[in-house]
Amino acid sequence: MSTTSSSAAAVAEGSAARRFWIAASSREAAFATYTPFLLSLAAGSLRLDSFRHYLAQDAHFLHAFARAYEMAEECADDDDDKATISALRKAIVRELNLHSSVLQEWGVDPTKEIPPSPATTKYTDFLLATAAGKVDGGKGSDKMATPFEKTKIAAYTVGAMTPCMRLYAYLGKELGVFLKQDENHPYKKWFDTYAATDFESNALQIEELLDKLSVSLTGEELEIIGKLYQQAMRLEVEFFSAQTLEEPVVAPLSRYRDPKDKLVIFSDFDLTCTVVDSSAILAEIAILSHQKASQSGSDNVLDRTKSADLRNSWNMLSNQYMEEHEQCIQKLLPPEEAKSVDYDQLYKGLEVLSEFERQANSRVIDSGVLRGMNLDDIRKAGERLILQDGCRNFFKKIGETREKVNLDIHILSYCWCAELIRSAFSSVGCLDGVNIHSNEFTFEGSVSTGHINRKIESPLDKVEKFKIIKSDLDSITPSLSVYIGDSVGDLLCLLEADVGIVVGSSTTLRRVGKQFGVSFAPLLPGLVEKQRRLWKQEASIFKARSGVLHTVSSWSESLAWIRGMNTGARPSMEMMACARRTRTELQVMISGL
Repeated sequence: MSTTSSSAAAVAEGSAARRFWIAASSREAAFATYTPFLLSLAAGSLRLDSFRHYLAQDAHFLHAFARAYEMAEECADDDDDKATISALRKAIVRELNLHSSVLQEWGVDPTKEIPPSPATTKYTDFLLATAAGKVDGGKGSDKMATPFEKTKIAAYTVGAMTPCMRLYAYLGKELGVFLKQDENHPYKKWFDTYAATDFESNALQIEELLDKLSVSLTGEELEIIGKLYQQAMRLEVEFFSAQTLEEPVVAPLSRYRDPKDKLVIFSDFDLTCTVVDSSAILAEIAILSHQKASQSGSDNVLDRTKSADLRNSWNMLSNQYMEEHEQCIQKLLPPEEAKSVDYDQLYKGLEVLSEFERQANSRVIDSGVLRGMNLDDIRKAGERLILQDGCRNFFKKIGETREKVNLDIHILSYCWCAELIRSAFSSVGCLDGVNIHSNEFTFEGSVSTGHINRKIESPLDKVEKFKIIKSDLDSITPSLSVYIGDSVGDLLCLLEADVGIVVGSSTTLRRVGKQFGVSFAPLLPGLVEKQRRLWKQEASIFKARSGVLHTVSSWSESLAWIRGMNTGARPSMEMMACARRTRTELQVMISGL
């Protein structure tokens, strides 16, 4: 087994370093990856001046990073720990010397000619303060009385430094794949540095050190390290977000589109936003309502059906739906896979599914299963509904910038009861500004009658509502639309939007889409390619019915692209013109990397 493999095994999922990275990578790593600077760097479209400015800022940071290592080494009590920290510091010094030699070839002394930016200073101040023991009211390492107290400061310092090493190793691998698409990539050596086995080994080494130093700490002290780790990750994102760019960028989307245009976010609800399908929740509320009514002796207002029979009825309906849904999917698939997207044939195919959905809803209504639910119980269920990881934060952050960036939010859902959706969003503080388009229960007083005001119950209903909303907005001002969905029922809307984003892992969605010529591609490579096209001043970067849908691993990834850390300023046309540098020029200028 190689040294790297052995180290990777040592940094197990149960380790402190691993736990901290998992917590941070679900959000901050995505925000770093989707910064304009890194997307432009991956696309090879980054202007040389911007890259030089980045190297200068990184040089300031690396000086502080090396100093923090020195301070951590002074605090460490174990000789092996000291040796590890010393080796890691020497690797940083080598990286710093590489930066300096490249910049000096251009006649630039980064520490004199390019001062540290506020984001760089904020990060370096944080690192050095942590290394000095100024953590959570600490009194400073020079005043520590015992070796144990000093060792604790060493642990805190390593905890604040580990995110940088792990994030850069992650970025080297995530973005380095784009070198395979372009052998003459102008920033190849930057990616090679951080995708290298040696750098991964250094990242694993500091993670092992963090785990070792954390063993003797209390739960409260581990919590402090966790906070330091998260803070360092946020400062990394701020550092990348603060890098100067003068070229047009595709991220964040709120910065790319013309500020006069409307940005419209559409989303499905069931299993896109939620962990559980709402129909099962509503059926369970109905069954429990029968149970409560029967136990209280007041079931005269409800059918005399026993709750057990009602549950059996729902199970039969549910099983029938699942079985016939699969049969319906098989029926609508064309015999041969289309070579390119065939929207019209897909629309006709989904007419079959739409009729099936309407019949399934009719069976549920006729069964009486949905009768007798109290409106308050529905609202309480909505408040307790578990949303997908990152979903709440997505709508909260998007909602906060709604007026600033001229943005609309619409939920299009098959859900039988829009009140359940309203309660779910309201309970997490995301209802403001969210337009909900769904079905509604009918009530007598506050009790459901079992009937549904049927507004959106099929793929065709969804896409027609999408078109109406989009047309109404376009009649006032041009708009750029994004649709987020997870199932076959979202397929037409995903294609009609300027950008279709697929969450989840539905094999049925991919099977149907592929058969009708739809392609599925991860969002990040798609945006890198769009950044290249934007650099070449190609038109129609985002286009409805392109036949390409983008997949994401989380809601955080969608938020990182659409909103980013901040909206920023849109480059002027003059800047866009200046951004056009030949790839040969870039390659020659940074050949020393």
